[in-house]
Amino acid sequence: MKEDQMFAVMKTGGKQYRVQAGDVLRVEKLAADAGEKIQFNEILMVGSTVGTPLVDGAGVQAEVIDQIKGEKIIHFVKRRRKHGSKRTKGHRQQLTLLRVTDILEKGAEKSGIKAALNSGSVSVAAVEAAKPAKKAAPKKDAAPETKAAAPKAKAADAGTDDLKKLSGVGPALEKKLNAAGVTSFAQIAAWGAADITEFDEKLSFKGRIEREGWVDQAKALAAE
Repeated sequence: MKEDQMFAVMKTGGKQYRVQAGDVLRVEKLAADAGEKIQFNEILMVGSTVGTPLVDGAGVQAEVIDQIKGEKIIHFVKRRRKHGSKRTKGHRQQLTLLRVTDILEKGAEKSGIKAALNSGSVSVAAVEAAKPAKKAAPKKDAAPETKAAAPKAKAADAGTDDLKKLSGVGPALEKKLNAAGVTSFAQIAAWGAADITEFDEKLSFKGRIEREGWVDQAKALAAE
């Protein structure tokens, strides 16, 4: 590595990477196609400039080479219950292979390059869709409601699911999840590896999410 070449420390998928133009690296899967140019905006350091915590206006641009899979990891799950079960599951992490093309010290917000987003991240649209719908204020001259309009009132609760249907989730854990903004199966079904690690640490689940298979359960429940 040349000492006079600009470098940066960026963050993506819950990990930090020290990069410079021309570097090829593997990161947690991004929502981008091969050949597409993307920009990382969470920059912790550029050259001798240290962020607080991020460097304002800095960015790292890269070109997606391919979407790949990491090495296979064997995961063993044993449920200690009256009718317990054992399960061995293989997993290969979804990764994105990319090449760093440019490092910007400032002006990244005006570059027009698509921001790099992890594929497992819950989008703003998904979060908004999960929120309970607001009831419309009744009009002064509105006609009396008929029986046919009754089902619309129930739709207001469509964004809140009974999380106790998930294995190992009782009233206490459901309360914790709700307090953290998790109210639906759709949100849990969209969790990636970084989200699982974050909620494990934030709510002190101690590996319960993967051990109980919440993401798979949530996908099945959300599809019902």
